[in-house]
Amino acid sequence: MATKNNNWTKTELQTYILLLCANADNDETEEELKMIRSKVAKDTFEKMYEKFSKDTEEERLKKIDTNIHAHTYSNMELIDFRREVYEIFFSDCDFKMMEKRLDWTLDNILY
Repeated sequence: MATKNNNWTKTELQTYILLLCANADNDETEEELKMIRSKVAKDTFEKMYEKFSKDTEEERLKKIDTNIHAHTYSNMELIDFRREVYEIFFSDCDFKMMEKRLDWTLDNILY
């Protein structure tokens, strides 16, 4: 029996993580979703949003942790990615405690 490859591309993983960031305060704003949509193809966004919407917070973090190890990131890629994460966090001009907690968690996963 063949096993199914559950690894995502870097773009899919990035989209999923940005969705998690938009949802960190349990309030995905249209502005945050629009920012994410502007960074990826429509079909990628829709695919990852569907997966994201079905997962619990624990499942989301586990999937990110699993998929992050399937890729190698350069320092510049990580810097650019972190910049995108902060764009989402600060889109409402407020860095809430839930967003700070997620930021710390992502640091532990990414580095």
